[in-house]
Amino acid sequence: MCPANVDAAEERRLNESRTAQLPWKKWGPYLSERQWGTVREDYSGDGDAWHYFTHDQSRSRAYRLGEDGIGGLCDDKQRLCFALALWNEHDPILKERLFGLTNSEGNHGEDVKEYYFYVDSTPTHSYMKYLYKYPQREFPYRDLVETNGKRSRGELEYELLDTGVFDDDRYFDVFVEHAKAAPEDIFIRVTVHNRAREEARLRVLPTLWFRNTWSWGYDEYRPSLCEADSGVIRATHQELGEYWLYCDGATELLFTENESNARRLWNQPNASPYVKDAFHAYVIDGQGDAVNPANAGTKAAAHYICEVPAGGTATIRLRLSTVKLDNAFDDFERTFDDRVTEADAFYERIAPTVLTDDERRVHRQALAGMLWSKQYYYFDLERWLREHQSHPLLEASGHAVRNTQWFHMLNADVISMPDKWEYPWFAAWDLAFHTIALAPVDFDFAKEQLLLMLRILYLHPSGQIPAYEWNFSDVNPPVHAAATLWLYKYEKALGRADPRFLERSFQGLMLNFNWWVNRKDPSGRSVFAGGFLGLDNIGVFDRSAQLPTGGSLEQADGTAWMAFYCQSMLEMAIILAEHDPMYEEIAFKFVQHFMWIAYAMNRLGDQPDDMWDEQDGFFYDLLRLPDGQTMRLKVRSMVGLLPLCASTVFEADSVSRCPRLMELIAQFRSRYPELLAHVAPTDAGFIGHRERRLLSILNTRKLERVLGYLLDENEFLGPYGIRSLSRYHLDHPYTLEVGGQEYKVQYLPAESNTGMFGGNSNWRGPVWMPVNLLIVRALTNLYGFFGDEFKVQCPTGSGQMMTLFEVAQEIVRRLTATFLRGEDGRRPVYGGTGKFQDDPHWRDLILFYEYFHGDNGAGLGASHQTGWTGLVAPLLDMFRRMDAQTVLASDRWRVMAGVVGQQMDEGR
Repeated sequence: MCPANVDAAEERRLNESRTAQLPWKKWGPYLSERQWGTVREDYSGDGDAWHYFTHDQSRSRAYRLGEDGIGGLCDDKQRLCFALALWNEHDPILKERLFGLTNSEGNHGEDVKEYYFYVDSTPTHSYMKYLYKYPQREFPYRDLVETNGKRSRGELEYELLDTGVFDDDRYFDVFVEHAKAAPEDIFIRVTVHNRAREEARLRVLPTLWFRNTWSWGYDEYRPSLCEADSGVIRATHQELGEYWLYCDGATELLFTENESNARRLWNQPNASPYVKDAFHAYVIDGQGDAVNPANAGTKAAAHYICEVPAGGTATIRLRLSTVKLDNAFDDFERTFDDRVTEADAFYERIAPTVLTDDERRVHRQALAGMLWSKQYYYFDLERWLREHQSHPLLEASGHAVRNTQWFHMLNADVISMPDKWEYPWFAAWDLAFHTIALAPVDFDFAKEQLLLMLRILYLHPSGQIPAYEWNFSDVNPPVHAAATLWLYKYEKALGRADPRFLERSFQGLMLNFNWWVNRKDPSGRSVFAGGFLGLDNIGVFDRSAQLPTGGSLEQADGTAWMAFYCQSMLEMAIILAEHDPMYEEIAFKFVQHFMWIAYAMNRLGDQPDDMWDEQDGFFYDLLRLPDGQTMRLKVRSMVGLLPLCASTVFEADSVSRCPRLMELIAQFRSRYPELLAHVAPTDAGFIGHRERRLLSILNTRKLERVLGYLLDENEFLGPYGIRSLSRYHLDHPYTLEVGGQEYKVQYLPAESNTGMFGGNSNWRGPVWMPVNLLIVRALTNLYGFFGDEFKVQCPTGSGQMMTLFEVAQEIVRRLTATFLRGEDGRRPVYGGTGKFQDDPHWRDLILFYEYFHGDNGAGLGASHQTGWTGLVAPLLDMFRRMDAQTVLASDRWRVMAGVVGQQMDEGR
């Protein structure tokens, strides 16, 4: 056992941060991993962000709205930045940022082509650890671009390991660790391991620089860096004050300006002889006059030349501090030892005690990835649109520019990103899932993130939540209310209910709910057509584009999402009614909405305009043609499973404490008996185990039929979770001919073979973590209602009968097995990649991919989308803390909180 002062050290820091005693979160991993190729940096005339600002330009061209780097950190407004630059003495460019392919270069969309890992982090970033694997041979930039460009969508991506650049272990493992002695006093340790069988040399340039805010008129003040002493860089900023970077053993310091090299980029004169890519010119090209001999500028680096013996290591020590020190490294090792011990103690406390060592490894790295994926995100849309001469209210539009309706937006916050390279911008519905994964480590940050999208500078005046940078007006599934409830209940179980958080969220969600009702129910029949809704490539058509048939699409998933939204808002309103009876009538608003939505989805299913198909026993989208005819698009996909997710259980006394609500419900039932006959959630009525009430689109018969598909291994139940498209469509593709063109949906366990949707739209069948979580939630809820009496075959046809709790357990077992070593010692997530499966320096490093092969569990898509794939951590928690009896006894939130409750009680 750890001493008490060590055991609760990180919790104490969290409490000091939360109560504004000490700014422990002022510095963190808030530096993007790709700023080039983003919409923010796009000032082109055609909106082609990828080609306007390329990776090749990034070393020479100053960014306007952000910065990027390797293993970096910065302050919470990204004014002063730190990251590593590396050179193996063979590459054509200095390695200052991660390389990857653009949409037009990758045969399956954009993709980072580097190997790096978020090894560890505490929530206050008092300790962080990052690993970058750097080849000793020339980095194969051209090979990666050319070979991927030649491959078709039917072929695998060409990865960095495929190039042979890591053969014979000729690479460096470069570890970067940060340990805080105080909120603004940070020790940095860079450890270089030579994995080769011969000595190798590496140039390491720890780099400190200011984000350029002066060249664009954003800031009149120009900060400065200068050499303060031998091996010491002083940083001076009007708002930040003074910092010193102490560089132990540095032989030389280099200085330049964070300004564009106009001569290289545009063949124009440079305003200053010292430009952004000066260190590249100095180190690689040997241009001694590229750096400022006065040792001053806005970008600086210490230049280390490391001779690393075969199998040996080299260590570089640095310290970034607001304190001027004479002996900067006296307590260096002790501080690192303390922070590592405290980090171990923190994760020991929050992880379930019954986890195996391998499960703990996955759990901790998933949460580390969540914490490393924070990024300072700055985007002033009004200014950006005016710079494009496209502000819709203030000037005549010069040319078509995206996001013109979002001129009110001013984003300047630390935000949890889906992936800091591939998606270095927030995605609203991803963010809601992030908060569930973040809750066990940092409730405060999780709640702040949920409220962020509902603030006036984010939420559109119409009530729409911004989707993502490429198109803020796109439509993401409305999951924020469910995430809010998750956090509220979890925290309440810890003895720290926060009704103010619930109410603040509820007010913003009311605006958003009304936006959905007003904008996405065109017929007024409680049938919703949300569009994209995150399900990209599993549909027949691009649902964000005009239909080739004309007419309209009525979406089973869009309508189910709204039913789910109603349930969450109803539950929130009932909780808030305990403090203010006014919420009882608001709660009834959501009862009514749910009933009409359920009725719209739940008719008998024998008419062509019903979403439910009685013959198949499944829900489908409806295509409503211009002549008034309708047809079901009979694709068995996640679209038809989402109605299952709209299942919420209410305790017996929750509604009875609201007399006005009960009165209104009784009146509604007397007015619409025929409606209730269609939507009653069970054949026996509304009363379940312990007199609980259930709101669900599915009655018992329909539930059994949908579960028959869900749990069929030839349909949705894969060896590593629920597939997004039924495997039935492998041999039975759905086809539809329109105007001589055939539209086809076929099950593909990995990437899509169609470019219809553009970008990284890859949902033809893979396993997708967030919707799996929603299915598990629904099954657990339904078990709380039906109890042990209701059982189904799992897998379908096996004869093995399971309760819904056992079914949920089985799905979670399959999901988490994706990352864990099997009996053969291999991790399914890495498929047949031998280096990751067998090499001791690779096999325990976990990547959290965007989605997973539907048949073998191999990771696909973005390789660092810990954001929603980090949900594996709460999934590991969920069924290791509770059993069936705790669900039936309504104790699951208290039990799930487990050790976290002890942590909060003692430390926070």
